[in-house]
Amino acid sequence: MTVDELVGSSLKGLIYPDLFLGVVSAVNPNMVGVNLGEVGRPSGSFAYGGRYGRGEVNELVLIEGQQNLVLGRITDVRLRETERRHINREFTGTSDLDALGQIQLLGTVAMDDLTVTFGIETYPRIGDRTYAAPHSFIALLPQLMDGPQASSEPVLVSIGTSDAARRNVFSIKAERLFGRHCAILGSTGGGKSWTTARIVEECLRFNAKMILMDATGEYRGFTGDHVQHFHLGAPVKQAACSIDASLPSTSFEESDFVALFEPAGRVQGPKLRAAMKSLRLAEIRPSLATAGIITKIGQVKRHVEAAEQDPNIARRLDNPAQEFDVQRLVDQIEQECVWTTSRTPSNPPMWGGVDEQSLSNCLPLITRINGVLSSSAFACVFNSGDKPSLTDGIADFMAGDKRLLRICLSGVADEYNAQGIIANAIGRFILTQARAGAFQQRPLLVLVDEAHRFLGGRIGIEDHSARLDAFELVAKEGRKYGLNICLATQRPRDITEGVLSQIGTLLVHRLTNDHDRAIVERACGEVDRAASAFLPNLSPGEAVIVGTDFPIPLTIRVIPPDIKPKSDGPNFQDNWAL
Repeated sequence: MTVDELVGSSLKGLIYPDLFLGVVSAVNPNMVGVNLGEVGRPSGSFAYGGRYGRGEVNELVLIEGQQNLVLGRITDVRLRETERRHINREFTGTSDLDALGQIQLLGTVAMDDLTVTFGIETYPRIGDRTYAAPHSFIALLPQLMDGPQASSEPVLVSIGTSDAARRNVFSIKAERLFGRHCAILGSTGGGKSWTTARIVEECLRFNAKMILMDATGEYRGFTGDHVQHFHLGAPVKQAACSIDASLPSTSFEESDFVALFEPAGRVQGPKLRAAMKSLRLAEIRPSLATAGIITKIGQVKRHVEAAEQDPNIARRLDNPAQEFDVQRLVDQIEQECVWTTSRTPSNPPMWGGVDEQSLSNCLPLITRINGVLSSSAFACVFNSGDKPSLTDGIADFMAGDKRLLRICLSGVADEYNAQGIIANAIGRFILTQARAGAFQQRPLLVLVDEAHRFLGGRIGIEDHSARLDAFELVAKEGRKYGLNICLATQRPRDITEGVLSQIGTLLVHRLTNDHDRAIVERACGEVDRAASAFLPNLSPGEAVIVGTDFPIPLTIRVIPPDIKPKSDGPNFQDNWAL
């Protein structure tokens, strides 16, 4: 049933006499008590193609009020003390039980156009009748929150269903789902990966633009003319037709290098920064360089000093994103370990000889730089040969007709925090493109799997540390540039509250950790204890949709994706059997 069909049928599409549950017996600002006359049945009932609990906890109900309908959820069912002893092992069901139900008030349904709004316009009265909400109505709630005109929207993302029979599908406007960013949260085994895959499949039906940051390689099964795969490093399993790419070292900024090389003490930090500045000068003015470096030992100063004082050059030298040849960094550091002035008066001014003490202090730094530059974890950055550039691939993707660009990071080891640093550099590049207006005409959705690995972390030591904040900045300012983010994580507590506060839509699977549920409650004020109490008991594949654009929490059953994530572990039965 569509919104128009439901509105056309008016209340006939909502109130069914055979879904009657009971009458209101108590009212307070947040809850309504109901005398439930149907809970004595031995089971629920089947009607209109689906099963109805007829008074079960977590069931959505409609209260027939004086001016409108009130939408609520059953949160508690119990018998009066005098009735409790009637329930024993011989109980087979009776309609005479005097049960009490508590209903959490969620919103108001207008009687004319069935628009659903958060909050209660008029409270129920004692004696108002209560009915189970039809599954067809529940499935249309995301559109009814926008009003009936939402049914004409061409881009509707179908994620799940409102009933176990999967007859009534939730179709959500893309603006509601992604417009204020989205997060998919859930413990391992809750169905988080399936939800991510389902969202990707749905968006591929439209003229979408998506970049999927795949930390584990489980989404390598996506294929088709609209899909492109890049991988960094050497993943154990890779998608067919995947391109072995490199990430230019120019994607790193000065703060990345400082945090990565971890200079210590009062000597290493200044020498490292001086060396990077000299290499930037060598890149800008190659005529001042010898073999790619600025030689200083025993050399005249005036040419270098004059270039550094040039306003145009000085501006580029102070730019932390100005590229330089990192492979020559060790040689340049050795040139920085020099006496500032010659020990004998000279004209013109010259640098002196080697400062052996400074060079000795920098030897641990030089060793670490050599270790990082030769590490297999950073081979896709510093020893990539002639592999195609990932940043060029992203630019070509945005200009072409592909809809999904998957970037596999499973081949990047975590040595030297490589995976987090590389992902952060990719996020920074995407944000830079957004600030330049690349996504204004065609919005880009970035899906970040295992987001807790890449957000909120800090690399480096002491005063030379840096935050992995690229995706946090995307969450804070990306929307105005046409850049939206969808985070998937099993550890919400590792995502900064600053990021979660920017998320408008949360798809929450089973969460068993108290700290994770508390983070969700703080990130979305509409989730109270009554709603979050259901999170630990969600079955695999079930999720609660809540957020700024979903003030009324909705429980859905995610439709299994056609392309299943490849996240299975080893098969011990097949491989260990004698």
